[in-house]
Amino acid sequence: MFKKILIANRGEIAVRVIRACHELGAAAIAIFSEADRHSRHVSSADEAWLLEGQPGKVYLDIPQIVELAKRAGAEAVHPGYGFLAENADFARAIADAGMVFIGPSPDVIHKMGSKVESRRIMEAAGVPVVPGTTDPISDVETLKTLAAKFGYPVAIKASAGGGGRGLRVVQKESELEQALAGAQREGASYFGNAEVYLEKYLEKPRHIEVQIIGDKHGNVVHLRERDCSSQRRHQKLLEETPAPALDDKLRQKAFDAAVLAGKSIGYYSAGTVEGLVAGGDYYFLEMNTRVQVEHPITEMVTGIDIVKEQIRVAYGEKLSFTQADVQPRGHAIECRINAEDPFKNFMPSPGTVHKYDEPSMPWVRVDSACYTGYQVLPFYDSLLAKLVVWGRDREEAIVRTKLALQSFKIEGLSTTIPFHLQLLEDEGYKTGSVYTTYVEKEFKARLKPPVAVPAPAATSADSNGSAKVKIERSAARNFEIEVNQKHFKVSVAELVPEGGLEVARAVVAAKPSGAAVSRSMARTASRPQSAQVTTPNTGVAKSVNGELRSAMHGVVKQILVKEGEAVTEGQKLLILESMKMESEVCSDRNGQVEKVSVKPGETVESDQLLLVVK
Repeated sequence: MFKKILIANRGEIAVRVIRACHELGAAAIAIFSEADRHSRHVSSADEAWLLEGQPGKVYLDIPQIVELAKRAGAEAVHPGYGFLAENADFARAIADAGMVFIGPSPDVIHKMGSKVESRRIMEAAGVPVVPGTTDPISDVETLKTLAAKFGYPVAIKASAGGGGRGLRVVQKESELEQALAGAQREGASYFGNAEVYLEKYLEKPRHIEVQIIGDKHGNVVHLRERDCSSQRRHQKLLEETPAPALDDKLRQKAFDAAVLAGKSIGYYSAGTVEGLVAGGDYYFLEMNTRVQVEHPITEMVTGIDIVKEQIRVAYGEKLSFTQADVQPRGHAIECRINAEDPFKNFMPSPGTVHKYDEPSMPWVRVDSACYTGYQVLPFYDSLLAKLVVWGRDREEAIVRTKLALQSFKIEGLSTTIPFHLQLLEDEGYKTGSVYTTYVEKEFKARLKPPVAVPAPAATSADSNGSAKVKIERSAARNFEIEVNQKHFKVSVAELVPEGGLEVARAVVAAKPSGAAVSRSMARTASRPQSAQVTTPNTGVAKSVNGELRSAMHGVVKQILVKEGEAVTEGQKLLILESMKMESEVCSDRNGQVEKVSVKPGETVESDQLLLVVK
């Protein structure tokens, strides 16, 4: 077995891989950006090395990561998911440096990373694919001809995309040009490839994926299916296995297609064949050549540790089980607990976690890198934790998941916990009727904000009536210093208001006229913790007298208007990106663009002026 493995990732997946390394007796090496200095994956590893450069880019810095892996003496590199996990150049660079990439071959990653190429390969292998093109498209006129052939709605997709990135659904011809530009822009921005293709958009499909794993000895098996239909903006929110209300013949069809797909390309390591089920048909969608975010639910029902199996396969061992050994038991549900506000169109909610308390129950697993004092950074995705719950059947799993959610305490920012609690009570979900756009088209209209509960009093008044706040010591936080990029750990506790910052905010809001609160406390208490809601921008921006200001930290991706241009209420003005999510800023009035204060690619802070419409 490998003696030292470097994890080329961050957050909860890095923590997950570190634990697998330790179970196998291998030392785990972490890498981290300056912004991630206090992260759990850093403190969990046996060694940690600082990545120098901009926090939003360093986890994609192939030369630096390869160099640090060599300096640390790593024999293998595990990429986790996201970042460089499906980058063929990275896998090749690891191999060229004399180390083992814990994943499939660079050639397979390259072929499956192109949605156009993967469609060609799957068609040739006899795997059913969604009707569409197998050649890239770059002009609107060709799109118009093909869209008319397949019939609306159609989907324009980035060839190198995944996870809903670089995807635009088009309902009519007039939307094609803007959709093409958007898909190309996201493809270039997220994946370094602006190539797109066209598919027939299936109405109300279910997203059914099959976990496979193969070894270097020609064995490929499946670990059953997962239903990932509960999504928003094509990003998964809740997954479960087995898929409810799925015909057994269709389920077997998906299994057979997934194994055929793996064998046709000589696949080894863990991978997922994603598909769509519409009516009585199953279609190949794409293949993810890495471990999935939702892999824990498969582990819960099969008892197979997918990450450890990945590492063993990379070392050259045969699979430790056969297809006959895969005997699932019970039902498992995963809730992705994101730092997002479901009542503000799932807008990102970066900030500080003031309290973090996981549920502790025998049938619950939580994969997370979060803790009290954790900083949710705008550079990375919004995932805080994955709540995974097992039951003997689906009904028991749902009940247990609700109980676990109710005891999961995260304070200081908005999370998706209230959304999950309401979805689990929804009749459409209970009957297994959820499809990929169900949340946005049906369920979101029934989503209701929870009733606010006043914070308990934690103040007293001095002799002149001024409000006082009791101070207490917070939980210790880990800090590091580094010598030649290798770091050492220091533990520090800070003083915070008793009851957390929510109490301090209540003091500031409720203090009588003339009452004194320290300036530092007032500034801390009034600091915005999540995006504000303003129509029509749903938290992206706020408007005062025609001045549109950003409601969050983000990056300007595109400006759609010019100074002097006439605009109408609801018209798109620019596109902001925060926490890997694009959002449109729209005009709240009919008027004229008086001033544009930002430019594409510029990083903006909360409350920064974007543009003025008079």
